[in-house]
Amino acid sequence: MTVRMEVDAGIATLTLDHPPLNVLTRAVLRELREASLRLRDEVGVRAVVLAATGKHFSAGADVGEHLPPAFRDLIPEMVGTVEAIASLPVPVIAAVRGRCLGGGFELVQAADIMVAGESASFGQPEILLGVTAPIACALLPRRGPYGHAAEILFTGDPFGAPRAAAAGFVQRLVPDDQVESEARAIAARCARHSAAALHATKRTLRAAVGRTRPEALQAAAAIYLEEVMDTRDALEGLRAFTEKRTPVWEHR
Repeated sequence: MTVRMEVDAGIATLTLDHPPLNVLTRAVLRELREASLRLRDEVGVRAVVLAATGKHFSAGADVGEHLPPAFRDLIPEMVGTVEAIASLPVPVIAAVRGRCLGGGFELVQAADIMVAGESASFGQPEILLGVTAPIACALLPRRGPYGHAAEILFTGDPFGAPRAAAAGFVQRLVPDDQVESEARAIAARCARHSAAALHATKRTLRAAVGRTRPEALQAAAAIYLEEVMDTRDALEGLRAFTEKRTPVWEHR
């Protein structure tokens, strides 16, 4: 197994374990997809941490599998893996140490929140090989300013965690030895809430992407009116506030 999954206190941790550089072969991607799909059925999971063993998060996809004819399977499988992680119904927090390059960087762009070690480095070096980074072209401009994404994709140059944080790609910058603990702390702050409310928030965030402001507002309001207020936890939370007591979540 190259992907380990653990669930504790409402937090699932998916850990890449493919030493020495956690290269994302098709086999590793398949395990990630399968683990992500299993998590959709874990009703007790309220947050997910995406981490990796070793010094580096990932050196990226297997370059050999980019060659014909394997690339016709690799790219759809990479897209499917990223979408499986991005579409998890709960918050996903990526914990990045060391190098996070190519497909590895594309993978963590599927997360909602990114935590990085101070010495972490990122990059999309695909253009150096005469190809593109298709997933990053689609996702990176959604995580930060277009100009930053364009420079990264056109030059192929690596960049450090401080710049990633300044550009908005990374939300928390911490000492290298605190990356996993910080990611888990954020996950724990999410996991204390109602699973129903977390699911609705994730759906609302995704529904707003790519829409005009009026469309996004209408979509958000519709989810609130037709879905949020149909949950038991919404009524429990509102009533608990008015009654000055701690809510008891049923997570539905």
